[in-house]
Amino acid sequence: MSFQTDVAIIGGGIIGCAVAYYASKLGYQVTVIEKNELASGTSSHCDGNILAIDKDPGFDSQMAWESQKLIDQLSKELPLEFEYRLPGSILVCETEEEMEAAQRWVNLQKDAGLPFRMLDRQDLKFESKYLADDLLGGLECGTDSTVNPYLLCFSLFEGAKQNGAQLRKKTAVKNVDYKHSFYHIETDQGDIRAKYIVNCAGVWAPHVGEMLDLKIPISPRKGHILVSTRQVPVSPRKVMEFGYLMSKFGGERRVDEKTDKYGVALVFEPTQSQNFLLGSSREFVGFDTNVNWDVVGTIARRCMRFYPKMKDMDLLRVYSGLRPWTKDNLPIISEVEQYPGYFIAAGHEGDGIGLAAITGKVISEMINEDKTSIDIDPLRFDRFEKKEVIL
Repeated sequence: MSFQTDVAIIGGGIIGCAVAYYASKLGYQVTVIEKNELASGTSSHCDGNILAIDKDPGFDSQMAWESQKLIDQLSKELPLEFEYRLPGSILVCETEEEMEAAQRWVNLQKDAGLPFRMLDRQDLKFESKYLADDLLGGLECGTDSTVNPYLLCFSLFEGAKQNGAQLRKKTAVKNVDYKHSFYHIETDQGDIRAKYIVNCAGVWAPHVGEMLDLKIPISPRKGHILVSTRQVPVSPRKVMEFGYLMSKFGGERRVDEKTDKYGVALVFEPTQSQNFLLGSSREFVGFDTNVNWDVVGTIARRCMRFYPKMKDMDLLRVYSGLRPWTKDNLPIISEVEQYPGYFIAAGHEGDGIGLAAITGKVISEMINEDKTSIDIDPLRFDRFEKKEVIL
């Protein structure tokens, strides 16, 4: 049985749901094709941060800031509540060297117009009595917010559904063909014909791309998250170590062998229910999502360095997920030149929740041939062909 739609979105995670919402809002008939359930992949195995604090100053942080504004707007217009909060976030520093680097980071972000400021020891004491006494200070971004990523996915799709969008869940894409200006999508539940196709398959985007001989340079990068039982209010908002930036972007750190090996850095995130999430780690181990207890122990030790009293607190559960990684740490948000109407929205690594809103809006603008909300040139698919990306 064949079915026709304007826009076929492959992938029902946070990016696919955001594209569905914004495209349906413009009046397009949208169909989301998901091989399992909504938010069953990376989007349900992550934290819920909408951050600018960890973005490179300039284009990267400006894109994040635009997405933060959209998330705030979505909190007012989407039909379901998704635990949106706007507490800001902080990075804490262990050494004078990190404090100097933090000051340079703050200066660059402030020059770009973002609300960053430095923090001293006293600020950290005021922040939380549970932080280690020897921390020197840090920095703050006041616009950083947090959401429940699972609920945000469902709220975005519910909004799209109210605009007429449809969901084909438990539907696996077998092949994609392009004929006579239309895409013919073969699935295990029947064929779908679409004028536009958006590859939102995350770590599986390369597999979908191969169906049209597209080589999409995205690799899975594994991360673990620890979840505490309900505890005392350890900290009111997101806290990371300054070394998280080096872990994310590949810089050198003065840490023990296992911390370096697994790319572990403190990430603390309180939830609305007063549990807290602890991370983070970064590994290239293919599509293996089994919990590595050596990594879990390394994360726990790193967290106790910054919050010593955590040793007396209980662990509820642990999970791991796969981030869609690109060499230059920027997503691919782009039309594919050789296939008119084929778009890629993937490769956000750990920023998919934070950049979902701007991604969905920009893809819908490109489909509608409107001026995009941000400059999309740094996000083009063909950028990897134009230059050698320096790690």
